[in-house]
Order: sequence, then C-alpha cells, then structure tokens
Amino acid sequence: MKHDGQWYRETRFADFRELINHSAAHYGRRTAFAIKTADGWLRQISYREFRQRYYALCARLAADGLRGARIAVTGPNCYEWVLAYVAAATVGVAVPLDRELQAADIANFVRSADCRAVCLADGMAQDLLPALPQGLRVYRFSGLEEGSGEPTPAEVAAIDGIFIAPDRMQVLIFTSGTTGSVKGVCLSQFAICSDIYSTVRAVKIRPQDVTLSVLPLHHTYECTLNCLLPLSRGAKITYCEGLTKIQKNIVEYSPTVLVVVPALLGVLSRRICHSVARECPKRYRPLFEAGRLAGAMAAVPFPLRRLIRARVGKSLGGRLRLMIVGAADLDPALVEDFASLGIRTLQGYGLTECAPLLAGNNDFYLNPRSTGIAMPGIQLKIDRPNAEGVGEILARGGL
Repeated sequence: MKHDGQWYRETRFADFRELINHSAAHYGRRTAFAIKTADGWLRQISYREFRQRYYALCARLAADGLRGARIAVTGPNCYEWVLAYVAAATVGVAVPLDRELQAADIANFVRSADCRAVCLADGMAQDLLPALPQGLRVYRFSGLEEGSGEPTPAEVAAIDGIFIAPDRMQVLIFTSGTTGSVKGVCLSQFAICSDIYSTVRAVKIRPQDVTLSVLPLHHTYECTLNCLLPLSRGAKITYCEGLTKIQKNIVEYSPTVLVVVPALLGVLSRRICHSVARECPKRYRPLFEAGRLAGAMAAVPFPLRRLIRARVGKSLGGRLRLMIVGAADLDPALVEDFASLGIRTLQGYGLTECAPLLAGNNDFYLNPRSTGIAMPGIQLKIDRPNAEGVGEILARGGL
C-alpha cells in the first residue's frame, strides 16, 4: 500500500493551554472524562468543566509560589492525574513518576529533579510521605478540586499571561529506554503538541470516539497518544480498573479506540480463539484451536464468519474500530487476525525523547510487516548505514 502524500487537515496547537481552550470552545458540553466513583456511578466531566478545573488549579499552584517550579505527579491513571499534569506543566515543570516504584525510589527522583511539590494519589500517601524531602508541598488527588470553583477573570488572565516558550522544558520524564540506565528526558509542550498534530493528520480521531486508558500515563506513549491527543479532538477518555478487569471495562465503556502493547493483543487474540472454539459448530473448532484467527475466519462459511464477527465485536464493547500499537515488536499475524474481525491495527515506532511517535502505519498507509512511514512533518534518516542498511536513526520534527 503506497501513500500519495495526502494527509488530513487538522488544527495545530502550540501548548496544552491552547489545546484545552480550543476543546472547551468547540466541544464544551461533550464528555472529556467518564470516571467511576466509589459507589459505582459514572461521573461525566465535560470539556468546559475540565477547562474550569485546569485554570483553577493553575491559579492555586501559582498562588502557592510554584511558578517555574518542578512538580512531581504520581498515581494511577485517572482524571486527577491528567488535571495535575497539565496544570503543573503550565505553571512550572511536570515530573511524571511511576507509581509502581518503591517509595524510596520515588523520593530519590523527586530530589534528583529538585521538585518543590508533588501531586499524588491518596492511597500512596501513607508510604510515600515519610520518604519525601522536608518542606515539599503536597497535593493529594482528592483535594485538587477543593475550592476550585469558576476562576476569576483576573486568575484566567494571569494564567494566560504565562509565557510558554516552544523550546522550554516543561515536562521532565525519567526513563530507562532501551539502554537500561535511567536518564531524564526533557520535553517541551510544543514538541508534544507537534507530535499530536503529526498523528491526527495521519489517523482520524473523532469527537464521537471513546478510548480506554490501560497503559501507564507516566509513559509518553500513553500520555501523548491516549490522553492529550483524544482531548485535542473532543473524544471521551475512560479508565481501566486494572489488567484483570480489561475485558469487563471494555464491555462497560464500549471504546472505539485502544492504545496497547503487542503482548495485550496476543492475549486478546488467544482469548477470542478459545471463546469462538467453544461456541462454534464442532466441525470448525479445530481451526480456532490450532490455527490463527485470520486463517480460521477465512476457512469458515460467510454466514458463520459474520456471526462470529458480531459476537466477538459485542464482547469487545460493540464499537471497537481501531487499535494503536507500539513499544515492542508486533507479530504481523496479529494485524491480520484483528483485520478479520473488522478492527484496524496500526503499529508505530517512536521514543520518549521524540514525544514519542516518529513513524507509523496510518489511514493512508498500512503494512503489517512494518512500523510504517515517517509521520507528516517528520524527517527520518539512517546515518552511516552498513551493508545491511543498519545505522543510527536520525529524526527531525516540528516541520
């Protein structure tokens, strides 16, 4: 499949503040976040409300003397994490940290980054607070909205007056990458927003889309492609309650888009094969027990194939149309397996330092055996390739 050089025409943003204001203006009443409360009810947070909470928290952080400060954010994937992250990156520098680390390790990163404040999930406070440096300002997720009514015009003007330079670090991420040694990655909001712009020019995300957040938000892969990107297009974000509840949450929220890693696709494919093998006519069961899903689907009669697709689709929420895959090598057969169910699977390549996506399969180009082509606005080059074409990958973006 060749690409003819045509891309979608989309709106470009320079920073998170511009993104949030645009979405509030264009999708104000639409749901930005659907979150489950302690009593099992769903709380719907509109784009207009998210903007209001964002400005109120920014004003609070600024009033607490945190202009230009580094602010750590740690906790499970949730609306409060996102609110803390975008506010911290606007007022100062957001430092997202892995909540699965030991308290002592989180505290060491807080010291290394010279953080002056931390926003954390309530459940982490008991273990983490004693390990943190003295004098650090602490904001618990449950208190982020306290006193955060409608911000005053003066507060909005003050936050709008913060200059967000295109080349200024406002997100600091600690990552081991592929080298195994921890390093700090410095990202600007412009770089992240440029990556969003490149992606939506190649992959259509609609206001009607719903995504389920599964991968950790402190990784740029999830934060950019499955949080900030859908927020820039008016889509709805929901949150997985844990790896053991993915299937349950998929049925509950009926996502149209999933951002995942290849291992999860493998698990889903095997579960689907086993489920279909149990329920399909006995003569076709060996196909699903021993073969790949795509091959089995091609071998059954069309009426049965159509029935299987409908039942499997229902088990995946009934609306799933797209899966974006990265962070590891993807078996091309999995792309074909899900294509046989009517679900498009797009593999990409990137790294944290590039915010993260550089190349990918997309709506205009699809090769199951490739990580795709350079995303629009990005140039890629192999530096000093050897006889096999192997060399260092050089990238330039924001074009």
